[in-house]
Amino acid sequence: MNNNTGFTLIEVLIAMLILAVGLLGLAALQATSLRNNQSAYYRSQATQLAYDIADRMRANVASADTYLNISPKNANPKPNCLTIEGCTMAEMAENDLYEWYTAIQAVLPSGEGDDNNKIAIEPDGVTYTVTMSWDDNRDGDVDGHDDAVQGDADSDGDPDDDPYFQMSFRL
Repeated sequence: MNNNTGFTLIEVLIAMLILAVGLLGLAALQATSLRNNQSAYYRSQATQLAYDIADRMRANVASADTYLNISPKNANPKPNCLTIEGCTMAEMAENDLYEWYTAIQAVLPSGEGDDNNKIAIEPDGVTYTVTMSWDDNRDGDVDGHDDAVQGDADSDGDPDDDPYFQMSFRL
């Protein structure tokens, strides 16, 4: 009997080690799940914002060019568009861009980007494309989507892993 002294203690320590590793794996799984859930939420918000500006453009078709010529980042609010007196169609388009850009800043992390949030027209002349990007991995840098598509790395050598969202539609 004296030869087996401490054997049970080693079994308990090994069981505790296996349990600890299992619990760490479970915690990592939970963290990944939360991160992916948050990313899905941001994609849903980007979809809603894209539909928002598309609906605004459809409601103001006469000023479709204004939506393309003014950068959302440089759009100014038009208080007259919020009153009964109203405003011109071009002023409404600029106010729409201002409200859209403000919503992007409020909802998406680092959604302001540089010129990543934009509306462009395709070469066919009738298809509009809304593009948005945001800092999904919260590293402080909204990585360019061209590099992400090509699988390149940005200037610091890290892969570009922030998502971008594009939606195309016709007026």
